[in-house]
Amino acid sequence: MKTIDPHYTGFYLEQPLGNNRFSWERRSVKKIWVPALVEGHPSQLKSGSRIVFSELEEERECNHTGLEFFIFWNNNGVPVYFFDNHNHAFYFWHRSLNRGDFSPGLPLVHVDQHSDMRRPPEWLPANADDREVFDYTGQVLNVGNFIQPALRLGWFREVDIVDSSQKINRRYEQPLVLDLDMDFFAPEMDYIDRALKVAQIRKWLRLARCVTVATSPFFMDQQEAIELIGEIFR
Repeated sequence: MKTIDPHYTGFYLEQPLGNNRFSWERRSVKKIWVPALVEGHPSQLKSGSRIVFSELEEERECNHTGLEFFIFWNNNGVPVYFFDNHNHAFYFWHRSLNRGDFSPGLPLVHVDQHSDMRRPPEWLPANADDREVFDYTGQVLNVGNFIQPALRLGWFREVDIVDSSQKINRRYEQPLVLDLDMDFFAPEMDYIDRALKVAQIRKWLRLARCVTVATSPFFMDQQEAIELIGEIFR
């Protein structure tokens, strides 16, 4: 499949940067894979065979594979990005803003088991070019700190974090950017009815001007995430 972005061509991150910084000194695996971005349909999502996230869990090294490819889907004019580690949403928001898919200042609806609102170690300058945004996404940001920089740059006017049964029934009436982490369906979140989650996400999709979907290999079985994506986007 042909890549559609000059930066996301498929490569290893081999230095202790970004997601590869976690427990770097104590891990035997020292590099993680970042797949290429291709244009396609969610039905073409496949689990990959290369390690995309490595971390220690109770002092045991756990290596997780992600997607074979990241997929960009033009869903009747609405850009939808499917990828594994969630920090890549940052670059794809930037890409969609540059393409005019949505205007700065929409609300971000972040549907996730986690808030991902940690402060990054440094901020991205407002005048950064595509390459600088790409490097910042993969080398500075990680799966837990990619939202605050977007807010600081004015890409969104606010973030609404949907991470509980109290928030699953939120209603929106204005255009928004939807950011979905498939770990919202992880076993820890089973106290919220699965059918309700699917139904609500579909409602929010109708208002979305841009959609980012992370399969989160560290928190979610990738094949299950892919099957759930098929159910949501059927």
